[in-house]
Amino acid sequence: MAVLKMILTVVFIIISIALTVIILMQQGKSAGLGAIAGGAETYWGKNKGRSMEGMLHKITRILVAAFIVIAAVLNMGIF
Repeated sequence: MAVLKMILTVVFIIISIALTVIILMQQGKSAGLGAIAGGAETYWGKNKGRSMEGMLHKITRILVAAFIVIAAVLNMGIF
């Protein structure tokens, strides 16, 4: 059981670092003057899921879910 706890702790640290890096790579939500001119109607606004921003958003959701699950498992004290 101690080996499993060590493996989960290492994975938890790796997810924490990856989550920090991916969140810092994302752009802010404030569109600035682009929102006034209709910037959301561009090609990248319509195909956001296929762009780099969309991919970072999906990866962030997956990593946050894994972070919460591993944190709960490690906190339960089963190991």
